[in-house]
Amino acid sequence: MYNIQKLNKISPVINDIFTENYNCGDDIVNPEGILLRSFKMADYEVGDRLLAIARAGAGVNNIPLDVMSEKGVVVFNTPGANANAVKELVVCGMLLASRDIIGGNKWVNTLEEDVAKATEKGKGNFAGSEISGKTLGIIGLGAIGILVAEACVALGLNVLGYDPYLSENNKRKLDKSIKLVNLDTIYEESDFITIHVPLLDSTKNMINADTLNKCKKGVVILNMARGGLVNVCDIKNAITSGKVKKYVVDFPTEDVLNVEGIIAFPHLGASTDEAEDNCAVMAANQLIDYIENGNIVNSVNFPCVSKEWNTNFRTCIITNGNISDQIDVGGLKMSCVRGDYGYIIIDTKEAVTIDMNDSILRVRYLTK
Repeated sequence: MYNIQKLNKISPVINDIFTENYNCGDDIVNPEGILLRSFKMADYEVGDRLLAIARAGAGVNNIPLDVMSEKGVVVFNTPGANANAVKELVVCGMLLASRDIIGGNKWVNTLEEDVAKATEKGKGNFAGSEISGKTLGIIGLGAIGILVAEACVALGLNVLGYDPYLSENNKRKLDKSIKLVNLDTIYEESDFITIHVPLLDSTKNMINADTLNKCKKGVVILNMARGGLVNVCDIKNAITSGKVKKYVVDFPTEDVLNVEGIIAFPHLGASTDEAEDNCAVMAANQLIDYIENGNIVNSVNFPCVSKEWNTNFRTCIITNGNISDQIDVGGLKMSCVRGDYGYIIIDTKEAVTIDMNDSILRVRYLTK
């Protein structure tokens, strides 16, 4: 029996994923696996049985990856599972920034009598512009960025894309009308700019006074990725000067509330029934595959190694560094290194024993 602890409310679809071999609940102590969404794990006491953590979502800022890596705990996320939901929110944000729908809704609800006449008289105060024919710049063409690009081409926008790490698979998915350009071109030519990159030291405050100065007057900035990607002080100054028409953000903080020109959502990007189900199913399946088969897919801290299992015994080794060549037990071996850590899967007909040393963080012995 494997124990899975839920640190957040997770879609009940996982009840159909975990078999009778699993005990999944909120009050589990010292589990083999953890499912979570936004629970902050900085002070979480890691038990000696913990093998893996699965985040039902993309961002893992709430998980201390360095601590988990040192303990040999694999951390998974679910890239792409909520992509469609975020794509739709981006399109919604573009429309809200172009048409004063929010202002019009607030105003019409103040009307008390002769509503039809008052509406016709006052509707001109909420006129906007159409998005068709405008230029959208997408920074980051991963699972979400690709879907945003496809949707906006269909809506009649000219789409520019920037991603120095664009995979060949995603590149093939792009409509031929989408132009791949450099960042300066994104800033200089876009009427809308949407950001879809992780929050790293290299991307923190990437939208700032300098980059905003390169933008067209009246640009709309959309941030459904992470709040720290945009310097809020600089964006507010740019709104005041007229450089930025609207800033749409899905990560509200005190300094963006009730600010003219800022539309803030309460982190709704993945808040759809469909996205929550998709993330939960993907997270649960990744936990099961690792616990039962030793396969690592979509890990954010260890290399991804996955293979079919056709022998009686499987040995899974998490290493501190690349020591694959030092381990040879005559079996079918797959290995990979990511940064400071390695992962090795060895399939054999008979059980083997691995001698522990300082370079090996964890060894697991699995049987069919």
